[in-house]
Amino acid sequence: MTEPARTRRIRGISGVCRDCAAGFTGPVIGRCTNCNSPRLVWHDEIDRLTVAHLDCDAFYAAVEKRDNPELANRPVIIGGGQRGVVATACYIARTYGVHSAQPMFKARQACPDAVIISPDMAKYSAVSGQVRQLMESWTPLIQPLSIDEAFLDLSGTERLHGKCAAQSLVTLAAQIEQQLGITVSIGLSYNKSMAKLASELDKPRGFACLGQQEIIPFLAD
Repeated sequence: MTEPARTRRIRGISGVCRDCAAGFTGPVIGRCTNCNSPRLVWHDEIDRLTVAHLDCDAFYAAVEKRDNPELANRPVIIGGGQRGVVATACYIARTYGVHSAQPMFKARQACPDAVIISPDMAKYSAVSGQVRQLMESWTPLIQPLSIDEAFLDLSGTERLHGKCAAQSLVTLAAQIEQQLGITVSIGLSYNKSMAKLASELDKPRGFACLGQQEIIPFLAD
C-alpha cells in the first residue's frame, strides 16, 4: 500500500478518496493523486466523525442481479403475487415510480416490463451475514437495524487500523463490493440519527457526511 493510502496524518485530513482510501489535507482537488479517481469526499470534520449508518443498495434486487448478470440492465422488482406488495425494487425500476411497500398490481402497471422475482429470504440472510462479518473486521460496535442496514461506531479504531473512521468505511464499502458483489451507501456523522440522514444524501454507492457545522441548517431545510 502506498504512503498516501495509509495517510501519515490520520487527524487533520479533510478529504478521502472513495476508491483507494487515501486521505488529503487540502486544498480541495478534483482527482485523487494516488489513484486518479474523481470519487473524493470532502468535509472539514471528516477525520473526527466516527458513527456510521451503512445501507445496502436495493439489497434484495442487488443480490438477484449479482446472481443473474442478464438482469443487470433490466428493471427488477422483488415481491409477492398480484395481491402482495413490493419488497424492494432496483434503481432502474424506481425510475418508473416503483417503490417498496407499493401494491404489486400498481408496480406492474407502472413498469410492465419489470422482471418480478419472489423473495429468497434464505439467500438474502446469508449475504447479510457475510456483510456483518466484514463489518466486524473493522469494529465490534455494530447495531443491526434490519437485514440490510446497520449502525457502526468506529470510535477508538484509528490507532488499530492506521486510518480515520472515514477511510476505514471506504475500505469496508470496497470489500463488500469486491467480495460480495453488491454496493452500499454510507452516512457518517457524530450520532446515529444524523448518520442515518447522511446515508440518504448520496445513493446508490454513496458516501456522505453530516457534521456539527451543518446540522442546524440541514434540519431547518
